Amino acid sequence: MSRLRHLPWAIALVCVVLGFMLSMQFKVQKQVKLTDLTAMSRAQDLAQQLEQAEKARDDSMTELEQLRQEMTKVINQQAGFEDLGRQLEEAQRAAGLVALTGQGVVIEMRDATRPLAPGETANNLLIHDYDVLRVINELFASGAEAMSINEQRVIGRTEIICAGPVVIVNGIRTAPPIVIKAIGKAEDLEMAITMKGGLAETLRSFGIHISVQRETNLTIPAFKGSLKMQYGTPAQ
Repeated sequence: MSRLRHLPWAIALVCVVLGFMLSMQFKVQKQVKLTDLTAMSRAQDLAQQLEQAEKARDDSMTELEQLRQEMTKVINQQAGFEDLGRQLEEAQRAAGLVALTGQGVVIEMRDATRPLAPGETANNLLIHDYDVLRVINELFASGAEAMSINEQRVIGRTEIICAGPVVIVNGIRTAPPIVIKAIGKAEDLEMAITMKGGLAETLRSFGIHISVQRETNLTIPAFKGSLKMQYGTPAQ
């Protein structure tokens, strides 16, 4: 009888314990679900961040490739500009528009000082334009790269005209002594003028004074006249 009297309390205690256990199980399951949801949300966030990072990486690679292409274009353009600059410099040197230095020869020509022969005119004692032209032609034929006459640069448009006792070069009147400077292989230029039976010997036979001196460092000035063309245009 006494055992039966305590039975309701035992049942109540079991129910309380079971209720507590069920409550704890529900709490644990709820926490697990919340944890799972949080982990799933975190995983989705990470996946989205990864996708964004990959897109940013792809965009950066595309931009980098574009920058590389632009840099290549700039480098090619720069190389083109440098090549044009070299071509322009070569053209200016060939046209005589820049001063040049180098080895060569200095030739000095003076009028004859001998007495006139019977029936001879004073013109035979003077330096004429054709005398200067013969020297110029000999020097160019022997490889002269640049030349000046009394500091007037000789180019393709240079005129050498005799006007009485003076010579006109590039429109500038100049009187003897005529000093011709030529840049090139010095020994070849000297030989072209002084060889036996050559131009120097011929001029001296008329009494014209001519000397040829090798130089290791000559300076030829730039052409200072106008190169403007009025009638000529580039051919198609």
